[in-house]
Amino acid sequence: MNRSHTTRYRTVDLLVTVVIGVAFGVAFLGYGQLYPLIGPLTTAFKPAEGLLAGIWFLPAMLAALIVRKPGAALGAEMIAAVLSMLLGSQWGWGTAISGLMQGGGVELAFLLTRYRRFTLPVAILGGVLAAVLEWGYEKFAYYMEMSWSFSFMMLAFFLLSGAVLCGLLGWVATRALGATGALDAMPAGRDRQPVSST
Repeated sequence: MNRSHTTRYRTVDLLVTVVIGVAFGVAFLGYGQLYPLIGPLTTAFKPAEGLLAGIWFLPAMLAALIVRKPGAALGAEMIAAVLSMLLGSQWGWGTAISGLMQGGGVELAFLLTRYRRFTLPVAILGGVLAAVLEWGYEKFAYYMEMSWSFSFMMLAFFLLSGAVLCGLLGWVATRALGATGALDAMPAGRDRQPVSST
């Protein structure tokens, strides 16, 4: 019940992956504006920026959990990142690099299970791996001057955000969509019956 039946993409799989990427690519423009809003907090304690990180990984997580095909997570995240960049993201080309890190981290978690398990622990692992890769990129791209003690504090916030706002939230959202019948055409739709999260 947690296994993907085939790695072959159907037209609907491709469409859902693209739709997730496009929807988040547009939404990310608004989400990026939260960073200035929490400016007073991050000015006082810069590592707190990591608290917002997990939402950026959501396209990859949703695509992985809904489509359940190799490459879906990375594909959706890259579509979201590149579209956001083209629409004027304040991070420019760095947005695309972040998409690669974030989508790659989520993809890796499901690759480790050979795309056979789509459970809450694997989703949380995906959020954590995406957080590690994104933190590594941002440390050397944006925070070279930050002390390592503060950098590791930021990593802790990244990990927490990745686990909760990407892993847990993505898994809950997928389950909620599945319960409505909206995912009946997708592999995730087969999990409408109660499933253990372990």
